[in-house]
Amino acid sequence: MQNASMSIQITIRNVPEEVRDELASRAALQHQSMQEYLRGELERIASRPSTETWLQTVRERKAAAGTRISAKKIVNARNADRK
Repeated sequence: MQNASMSIQITIRNVPEEVRDELASRAALQHQSMQEYLRGELERIASRPSTETWLQTVRERKAAAGTRISAKKIVNARNADRK
């Protein structure tokens, strides 16, 4: 059994310089170190379902509801909202 407070290290190689610079800039704007900023971003990403998981959930809900709306009705509703 692994201790929940045990730190895990992740190394990412071959990060383009411009990407590193952008991330460093974002971290600085939030008064954080690069490590603090990236850890927070990783935690945020991990707290959300993946796109694939989210799509599967949507498909399951759609199938369970048993309803279908035509593309024409969707476009008409969108256009009505824009008036």
